[in-house]
Amino acid sequence: MLITIWTGQAFDTDRDLSAAERHILQKLLLWEVMAGSLEEFRQKVTRALQVGWNDSGPVRESRALGLIIQDLEKKVAARLKM
Repeated sequence: MLITIWTGQAFDTDRDLSAAERHILQKLLLWEVMAGSLEEFRQKVTRALQVGWNDSGPVRESRALGLIIQDLEKKVAARLKM
């Protein structure tokens, strides 16, 4: 899957993210539309990174995932302002 963030930079999730990061991203894409606040979304991010994939333990956030998460935060904030 290709993801383009607000800067125009594109990421190929197969190439730029680990399997564990892709799993976390799937969860966060759902929370992008479900979170009732930016704080709730950030809590979900923190929890997902702590728990990891199938409770495998903490996942280290790569630069690519960090930028994607920032983009998702911007989208959550914009949605909540509407």
